[in-house]
Parts: sequence; C-alpha cells; structure tokens
Amino acid sequence: MRTTTEQRAEELIRATGARLTRPRTRVLSFLLDQDQPLTHHEILSRLAGDALDAVTLYRVLDWLTANGMAHRIAGADQVWRFGSGSGAGAGKGEHDHAHFQCTSCDAVTCFNDTPLPRRVKMPEGFTSEEVDLLIRGTCPRCSGK
Repeated sequence: MRTTTEQRAEELIRATGARLTRPRTRVLSFLLDQDQPLTHHEILSRLAGDALDAVTLYRVLDWLTANGMAHRIAGADQVWRFGSGSGAGAGKGEHDHAHFQCTSCDAVTCFNDTPLPRRVKMPEGFTSEEVDLLIRGTCPRCSGK
C-alpha cells in the first residue's frame, strides 16, 4: 500500500515531465517526511527498503535540487544537508528562508517563517542570484528548553 507522501512525491516528479524512477520517488518521499534537513550519509543510513548506493543517492539529490523539489544547505561545518522544505516542487527561489545550525549537535533547522529580503543592495557590477542565511547557536533540545 502506498503512502500519501509517496503519492505526493510521484505527483511532484511527474509534474516535471521527467521519468518517474523508484530512487527519485523513494528519496523525495523520505525527504517530505523529515522535519529537518539531513546529510547524504544520514539519508543513506535512514532510507527504508532496499539499499541505495551512494552515487545514485548523490545523483537523485542533485536532480531533486535542480528541479526545485529539494534544497541544499551548506552548514557551518561545510557539510551539505538536503531537505524538501515547505515549498517542495514550487520551483527555485521558493526555498528562500533562514537556516539554523546548532553548535552542539550540528542539526540544521529550516526557519520557514523567517523570510529573507528579496532584494539586497549590491555594489555596482554584482548581481545577486541567491541569499543564504545561516544562524548558529544552541537548539532547544541541546539547551534543555
């Protein structure tokens, strides 16, 4: 029996006009069920079902990111984390929000209700394509609150 999340993942992938593959569906469905972005290694180790090789996962994550169904966050530790975000499938630019990384446990949280400024005044000759805001501190779990 398919889950609602799996059906949503299939709909999002089909909407791109690209081929629906089992790895794409599995990974996107998994990301849609997560409450925080995860590293490649965390996804690989937690993904249910048949084992997925690391290269296939990298390719699927790149494809999902390029098609606006996932977003990639560079943590302060220089490790990429991937999440579906609240606007999964909405396209590029819909993942413009702040991220918080705990300095104790390294968990990254999307602050979807903390929008970034749409326009940043740039010096002459520079063109902004993306704004990335990473806030570092202690999460409620690590601070005991």
